[in-house]
Amino acid sequence: MTRNTYPHLLAPLDLGFTTLKNRVLMGSMHTGLEEAPNGFTRLAAFFAERARGGVGLIVTGGFSPNLSGRVHPHASQFSFPWQVGKHRLITEAVHAEGGKIALQILHAGRYGYHPLTTAPSKLRAPINRFTPRALSRWGVRKTIADYAHCAALAQRAGYDGVEVMGSEGYLINQFIAQQTNQRTDEWGGSFEKRIRFAVEIVRRVREATGSNFIIIFRLSMLDLVEGGSTWDEVVALARAIEAAGATIINTGIGWHEARIPTIATMVPRAAFAWVTQRLMGQVNIPLITTNRINTPEVAEGILASGCADMVSMARPFLADADFVNKAATNRADEINTCIACNQACLDNVFAGKLTSCLVNPRACHETELLIEPTAAPIRIAVVGAGPAGMACAATAAERGHEVTLFDAAAVIGGQFNLARRIPGKEEFNETLRYFGHRLKNAGVTLRLGQRVEAGELAQLGFDHIVLATGIIPRTLDIPGNEHAKVVSYIDLIEGRKTAGARVAIIGAGGIGFDVGEFLTHAVDDKSELERFQAEWGIDAALATRGGLKRPEKETPPRQVWLLQRKTSKVGDGLARTTGWIRRSLLKMRGVHMLAGVSYERIDDSGLHIRVNGQAQCLPVDTVVVCAGQQARRELEAGLRAAGIPLSLIGGADVASELDAKRAIDQERVWRQSSSHAARPQTTQRRAARGQPPRGIAARSGTPLRRKRLRRHHHARYRTGRRHALGKPLLPLSQQAGSAQGGHRRWARNRLPAPAGRRRRDRRCRTAAADNDPYPSRQPA
Repeated sequence: MTRNTYPHLLAPLDLGFTTLKNRVLMGSMHTGLEEAPNGFTRLAAFFAERARGGVGLIVTGGFSPNLSGRVHPHASQFSFPWQVGKHRLITEAVHAEGGKIALQILHAGRYGYHPLTTAPSKLRAPINRFTPRALSRWGVRKTIADYAHCAALAQRAGYDGVEVMGSEGYLINQFIAQQTNQRTDEWGGSFEKRIRFAVEIVRRVREATGSNFIIIFRLSMLDLVEGGSTWDEVVALARAIEAAGATIINTGIGWHEARIPTIATMVPRAAFAWVTQRLMGQVNIPLITTNRINTPEVAEGILASGCADMVSMARPFLADADFVNKAATNRADEINTCIACNQACLDNVFAGKLTSCLVNPRACHETELLIEPTAAPIRIAVVGAGPAGMACAATAAERGHEVTLFDAAAVIGGQFNLARRIPGKEEFNETLRYFGHRLKNAGVTLRLGQRVEAGELAQLGFDHIVLATGIIPRTLDIPGNEHAKVVSYIDLIEGRKTAGARVAIIGAGGIGFDVGEFLTHAVDDKSELERFQAEWGIDAALATRGGLKRPEKETPPRQVWLLQRKTSKVGDGLARTTGWIRRSLLKMRGVHMLAGVSYERIDDSGLHIRVNGQAQCLPVDTVVVCAGQQARRELEAGLRAAGIPLSLIGGADVASELDAKRAIDQERVWRQSSSHAARPQTTQRRAARGQPPRGIAARSGTPLRRKRLRRHHHARYRTGRRHALGKPLLPLSQQAGSAQGGHRRWARNRLPAPAGRRRRDRRCRTAAADNDPYPSRQPA
């Protein structure tokens, strides 16, 4: 019998009344399915696949215990008995696969992006445009009761436990921190009063659910904001939470408004495990550590060294649902590793889209993207072994097609081979390792290190050819573009050319920022973690509130100018959740960022430019061109002339704003095309039957109808706001927009009837604002 490599990771965890089969927690993350049509059925499939993959305990995305706690107006909430049936779809699916699952209860507090949000004090968050209303004393007690009620409903729905979200700057965290809790009553002031809200919630949840129910409390051990908790306060809170009845304490790192990265790819692996380790021994219940744990080796090392009793991983289970099973069967080299890019997960969530994964587009689409054996195998040639080509070749071969993958380079990877050389993007190596094993296991024939021509492909008799030949950098069209100072980013990153002491980068897109990080990265004797903590100002000694200290500025090895033609903010087009990190990093390293630049010429004196009408010369030694790309399609004309069926994917399809997410996602070519589909999507099936597509866009109909719907939803929300504040209703014409003709009748039919006359005294207004449907009822 083969000895397993990860004994600590796979060891059971005895909680007294139940046992977790291993030390792996699938951490909470919002997917967007919580609010999507048929979302709970899709969530059931999503979580069931992870349970089947071997994870010890799953935590759902956050569900609010009441209306004011929603993250946004249409976010998920679990407050009513009729919702229990929907949640049973999830719990029954997970239990059928032998897994356990907990519901996360999350009240957004002042992070709620809507006008009904509440908080300990009337203080607007710097990342939100809505100012919250301060909870009354009655409202505080009502909110605690809502937490307990939500937990009781979760237990009825079949959940094995709940996670109370007490970190990341949400409502409970806002009560704990002095800077966000300026109350003078029994819920604010001294530390003991500020933590009372958190302790009472855990106590009431335990009373509502009994002793045989898992209660995880997510405790902020490192706030990373000014005025955050001290370490002594963190320890005191942990002990109070344990005494209140928590089963496990999970680690929270950083508030959402903190200006320090905590989960992006440039954060070192397990960069915050030391925080949890410091709490070990201070309480008698298990502790979970989290953030940037993405391989079984890292997780095993954390547990073996005594940093925690359990590890939490969220995004790694988007990348690979079988993470634990592969580790347990010594197939860790086959794990599709999370590279912490945020491109398809967090960026999608903040854009109002469904979560997915850059390296695994099937995540959250388990009911739609199914790889099934083909009934008619064919011979396929894929030209180009970049992200799109590798994904397409592997998927086609897994379906039973005979696939040959060509590339002129000696190794697979394409543009990933450049990205992995950028400091902070070393995780891209893991994706190349994964695809290497996947292509081999799928039986793909590799033809590397040779450039194939159209005539040769035509003679080899393939039934279909996929061009994934990628891009070529766009050349610089200014006088002096052939000067010795000018180098391409490819030559620079691959080491064929070196940069001087003063460098100008033309183009401030993603590649321009990559080059900036590449050129300003200092090489010294510091470890990766030490450099990260020093550069971003993290106090590893925890001697200050919030764990902050003054960042240590290092002298970069080069003086760099980052230039763009557009007049918008430099880096404005970068990814939503990581762009600020990249801009901040280059700013800390002294990079000069200029927008609205026109390029005059390059000569021995340097780069001549004009900014805001003012001419100047940058005395640079090197000019790096990152001015975009264009598709490489030199094979297309010959193949089309030969009459061979042809597809274009990746950069060969669309070179502008090229990103790996879109490239890898194009493996759907071999899942959903008319001749090779594994299973048509709902929209395709409905179209085949002559039925209109489903979804909000289809239901909306004409542009006028869509406009009316938007006005209607806005009016309903505005009406609810006035109810909550105890104000009289607006006239019908103002509630629903135009008061003319049929629109008035449409509004009258669509809007809910007024709730009746209410007394306008203060008690009634406060109760309504605290979201209680029965203002005369006092909480238990």
